[in-house]
Amino acid sequence: MRCAKCKGTAQVEVRRHHTAFCGPHFLEWFEAQVDRAVRRERMFTPQDRVLVAVSGGKDSLVLWDVLLRLGYRASGLHLNLGIGAYSQESQEKCEAFARDRGAELLVVDIPAEYGVGVEGLAQLTGRVACSACGLSKRYLFNRVALDRGFSVVATAHNLDDEAAVLLGNLIAGNVDALVRQAPVLESTHPGLVKKVKPLYRIAERETAAYAVLRGIDYVLDECPNSVGARSLLLKEALNLLERDAPGTKQNLYWNFLEKIRPLLRETSPGPALRSCAHCGQPTTGEVCAFCRMTERVTHSLRVRTAAPGDLAPEPVGALGALPGGPSGEEGRAPRPSRRNSWGSLVNPSSDRR
Repeated sequence: MRCAKCKGTAQVEVRRHHTAFCGPHFLEWFEAQVDRAVRRERMFTPQDRVLVAVSGGKDSLVLWDVLLRLGYRASGLHLNLGIGAYSQESQEKCEAFARDRGAELLVVDIPAEYGVGVEGLAQLTGRVACSACGLSKRYLFNRVALDRGFSVVATAHNLDDEAAVLLGNLIAGNVDALVRQAPVLESTHPGLVKKVKPLYRIAERETAAYAVLRGIDYVLDECPNSVGARSLLLKEALNLLERDAPGTKQNLYWNFLEKIRPLLRETSPGPALRSCAHCGQPTTGEVCAFCRMTERVTHSLRVRTAAPGDLAPEPVGALGALPGGPSGEEGRAPRPSRRNSWGSLVNPSSDRR
């Protein structure tokens, strides 16, 4: 098989485009695809400060690498989820990546900040681990970006991820989720930061090839809590279709974006948002889901550790603000003193463009 550009020996095949590339020309093609997505969808400009959500896995570190190479002002945000050795290795990979490139990395240590990791959040509130994890990520990505003055949050959802989510939402008939599924989610509230997915044109296999060719060191293991996840079953089903009909995932997702989602948006406007009474973040109710979850956890931990008769009522709005951001605003009580879990920066003086 020959490279489509130089006719040399191809290293990476892109079956849905009926083409293949040698290593250098694949990297060139990959970065051009990401840049095209950013520009076509008007995700951000070189002047915007972009906060990249990085887990330590291949997709998020590849995204961060590409944005830095393209000259964007991209900083990383890593959430330590408190999942034992897996979380420790994930944070180490992110720190090493940032250190090697002189890039800025913010870290939120969830166990240090809230007393337990995402598994504890789930157990103490009756949620499954993935539900508590997803809720924590959505909340903290937005809150850190807002508090630190970032214009946009970029996540590394790729074509495989988006196609699997779309298939699941179609099966479930989840119209609200279908309306929200897009490469760009604009801000619809003063407390909501724009969200973008620059890898939506890229298949997971291609991000893996990019990581290998660039020598990016990433966490190989999947999250221990993802075992048996429905999303993996949906991805497996789509992989079977893709094997015999290359382009299935791309056609499914792109046709949805171009032909179906616009019709859904006309008939299903988004919900009205208001500010959470406890933390000020956007929500559809009086108190956001994250505050309800963390307040239940705080209460459960107090019950476990307190002696009989020692419990006193908790003040409303005790969540406060994350360390490093605004605190003590009107309507919020300051958080009890804990160590600054996300103020630590790797090379904080860096201003990569």
